[in-house]
Amino acid sequence: MATSLPGGDRLRAIADGVLTSVTGTVSDLGQAAGYAARTFTSASGLRGLALEGAWLTAHLALYPIGLVEETVRPQGHWRTDSLPPVKRSLVVADPAAAGTPILLIHGIMDNRSVFTVFAHELRRRGFGVVHAINYSLLTGDVRTAAHQLRGHVERLREATGSDRVHVVGHSLGGVIARYYVQRMGGDAVVDTLVTLGSPHAGSNLARLAPLPLCRQLCPGSEILRELDEPAPGCRTRFLVVWSRMDEVIVPQRNSRLRHPDLDVEELELDDVGHLALPVDRRTVHWVASTLARGEQERREHDRVRDRRLRGSLRRTGRHSTRPASSA
Repeated sequence: MATSLPGGDRLRAIADGVLTSVTGTVSDLGQAAGYAARTFTSASGLRGLALEGAWLTAHLALYPIGLVEETVRPQGHWRTDSLPPVKRSLVVADPAAAGTPILLIHGIMDNRSVFTVFAHELRRRGFGVVHAINYSLLTGDVRTAAHQLRGHVERLREATGSDRVHVVGHSLGGVIARYYVQRMGGDAVVDTLVTLGSPHAGSNLARLAPLPLCRQLCPGSEILRELDEPAPGCRTRFLVVWSRMDEVIVPQRNSRLRHPDLDVEELELDDVGHLALPVDRRTVHWVASTLARGEQERREHDRVRDRRLRGSLRRTGRHSTRPASSA
């Protein structure tokens, strides 16, 4: 009888763990469904739903075009005369900021066509090089995709002669770019990483697809635990856009980036679906205006960030071997 108790305890512990996981998932799904029901009965929610459906239709039409690789197209100058004064001021005040190349990376089972509107708007606002890339649809590992991203970044830097780049990742693309920045030294060359609806804490929806890549996007996966590890001295600025109406990231709050060592700014939306994040006008405006900050303002921003990081290192007793940012 004595020898059967430990085995019984283990079975009960396993059953309790499974029950807790299932209960948590059901609770998250219930909260998401409740929020969706409230959202879709509001005027803004219905507009968001209509935008999501319209962009899905347009995106499906553009998808075949997006399979073709895009070539880097540096602009010799920036045309802003067609813009209203408010938008024109985003880039005229600092052409150097507008000249930093921007690399766009799509999400799972997608291609660069998801950034058709986003890239066009950035170019209209004066950004000289906006380049969207494709990674293989057969990619089954975030680390492999991050290595591919490193190659794309280096080729873009070589083609433009720029020391640093901005990266914008939609959905999975943001997780891939974050892995490159945090775990592969990409913070040395990535000035700003923008994530649009990226599952920084995973998505319970990923549990429904028995694919290796989806398993990496489940809450608590090995990849996500790696990204939660300390990243002292990380020099990349993070701009995070997330929506409470996101139907792919469940629960939606998992698109938020919470890490004590990272410099994060956040835009929270209430009425935009997952696919429509790159075409939402507020997203485009916020990303463009933040990337186009003047160098003086950015240097002051970095000084504040560096003081915060040094204070964090002193409190935890960690020491960084990386030099402070000079961006």
